[in-house]
Amino acid sequence: MRIDALTLEGFRNYEKQSLSFDPNCNVIYGENAQGKTNLLEAMVYLSCGRSPRARADREMIGFERDSALIAGQIDSRGRTFKTEIRLQRGKRRKMTVNGVTAKNNAALSHVLHTVFFCPEDLFLIRDGAAARRRFMDISLCQLRPRYAEALAEYSRLYEHKTRILRDSEDYPQLLQTLPDFNARLCQAGAVLIHYRARFCEALQEYAAQAHRECSGGREELTLCYQTVKTVTDPFAAHGEIVSALTEHQNSHYAAEIASGLCLSGPHKDDIEVTVNGHSARQFCSQGQVRTAALSLKLAEREIHKNAIGEYPVMLLDDVLSELDPKRQEYVLNRIAGGQVFITCCENDRLDALLQGKVFHIRKGEVL
Repeated sequence: MRIDALTLEGFRNYEKQSLSFDPNCNVIYGENAQGKTNLLEAMVYLSCGRSPRARADREMIGFERDSALIAGQIDSRGRTFKTEIRLQRGKRRKMTVNGVTAKNNAALSHVLHTVFFCPEDLFLIRDGAAARRRFMDISLCQLRPRYAEALAEYSRLYEHKTRILRDSEDYPQLLQTLPDFNARLCQAGAVLIHYRARFCEALQEYAAQAHRECSGGREELTLCYQTVKTVTDPFAAHGEIVSALTEHQNSHYAAEIASGLCLSGPHKDDIEVTVNGHSARQFCSQGQVRTAALSLKLAEREIHKNAIGEYPVMLLDDVLSELDPKRQEYVLNRIAGGQVFITCCENDRLDALLQGKVFHIRKGEVL
């Protein structure tokens, strides 16, 4: 799986740019705030219709522009695809794959998978639970179309329920609609739990091995998926999980009305990370936390490889500069075998990284 070419028009700080890439390694260098990360963001968006940085599509449209275009020529499963996405202010985006309208993000993920790794991910372990949920969501939306649909449905229902709870003091009649929203939230939430539990199980297998290797066999990494307390078995049948979510929701009904907040559901899920039996978030050193985060991202790559039969495109956004030489060497050895994009500020060590194609970016242009 690889991205052979990319065209951007009006995307972030790119007025108009077309690039062709090496099938193995591509190094993108330049000073900060020149557009290196924007290139990788466009590639992630091509793979899942979601940005790792922006909350809304309009944020990716260049200043004083009404629209933006992201177009990629992609080689996947022995076939060539052309994916185009048009973002428009005040309108719905338009997506096509080989000229056929893509109805949802799953159509994009069917063509391209990416694993994005940025410096902020090195703090994935110490960040709040929302960061680890986002990590799961971005990966699973590419891997499982049903998950992406359930996540979109859950998010929509969650927003509606939040407005009902918030406005119920002034409009008590709104509470009559809560049972329906709660029932649908439990149905969608059970799907999220089903896939998250299995993702964490696979993540544990590969991340533990990667962490062991990177630490020289001195440390053991353990991951534990945490969800609603009444869900004692996240691997249970769908109906059982729905019942457990309903039980938890009923027990929090009065508290939700009093607080005006959704207090029950998988929107509070987390992954507990321990190293040698101790909480990585509370007790691990900076080096141990970085190794653990590194292991999660490398494990994510292996999960995608097993799911689609070929390595996803690996996007390393200025990560190597944040790692010591030992971890740099480990990462570079582990990512061999698939296409990789590496961004960095300096090109002094490019020859020491990997051989491939080099791009110098300045003010949204390739020099």
